[in-house]
Amino acid sequence: MNKDSTFQLDQALVDPADTRPILVVPYMWIGDFVRGHTVVRVLKQRWPNRPVDMLTTTLCAPLVDYMPGVRQGIVWDLPRGRLALKQQRALAERLRAQNYGTALVMPRTWKAALAPVFAGIPERVGFVGEVRFGLINDWRWGEKALPRMIDRKVALALPPGTAMATEWPVPQLTVPAAEIAAWRAAHGLGLTPAIALAPGSVGSGKRWPRYAEAARLLAARGFEVWVVGGPGEKALAADIVAAGGPSVRDLTGTDLRNGVLALAAARLAISNDSGLMHVAAAIGTPTMAIFGPTSPYHWAPLNELAAIVQTRTRVPCQPCHRPVCTMNDHRCMTEIAADEVVEIAAGVLARRPVTSPPIAPAR
Repeated sequence: MNKDSTFQLDQALVDPADTRPILVVPYMWIGDFVRGHTVVRVLKQRWPNRPVDMLTTTLCAPLVDYMPGVRQGIVWDLPRGRLALKQQRALAERLRAQNYGTALVMPRTWKAALAPVFAGIPERVGFVGEVRFGLINDWRWGEKALPRMIDRKVALALPPGTAMATEWPVPQLTVPAAEIAAWRAAHGLGLTPAIALAPGSVGSGKRWPRYAEAARLLAARGFEVWVVGGPGEKALAADIVAAGGPSVRDLTGTDLRNGVLALAAARLAISNDSGLMHVAAAIGTPTMAIFGPTSPYHWAPLNELAAIVQTRTRVPCQPCHRPVCTMNDHRCMTEIAADEVVEIAAGVLARRPVTSPPIAPAR
């Protein structure tokens, strides 16, 4: 079960009379998109009768179906690296039909604010960035003074100057049991307890290199092991399956919904610092997160983790937050042994107290 916060919005800010729809323009990385559900939950406390929609890419669109409080996802894939004005105007026409009263524009880019402007959304909230004068009309300042990404996101859902809470409502992904059962049947999966491994990440520096050995050890203990991820993880999955044997299944693919359902069906998820770590934690599946070059303080999910796994002795350059290791031979990851991770997993599954290595201090 997820440990939720006891956050309650000041009643002076609650306005049940307002019914104008709200558009959230989130960051489109999977983990950041999941974190965006915290903003939805704060918005629904502030304006319980305002429908909340999320702009989404095709990749992230399945997540919206499992987010309580989101009316719909507006699916639109804009090209990276250029404004694509024709496509921005086409998106704006779709947005205009929804009669949004407010758009929360989380990215600080010009491009993120264009369609809300073209759609004539009257209130466009965002932080100062890329000289967006005329595009954003409810300016927010002080983004850099907020150390956590989630504080920056939620600040846009609150009046300027509102004090930031230490805890926010956690993201939630609610996956129906019937959908999980149908997914198991469609993939020919029985009811043997399964552990999901998510070996991918953005940047090789965040990838723990011993998943294949861990899969072999877990399979030897009688678990099914499912490898989840996108098409970029196919080669990793092949190596893990080859090492683990017939009890290990490659469930990677192009549809994120498949990964969501696998993580919801698993008894435990073991993941790098990645989008799927956030997905598993928001579902409520016990999640072990392996951190090397990044800081759990900044990048761990708001949801409670079953264990944070790091090296037992801090590597001098840790955390560096670099996508690729350039020093110390990737020791922040290679010094985490497979048998250590498997023992922590056994403790989590047995609900024994887990002794995790210390969390490296944030820089």
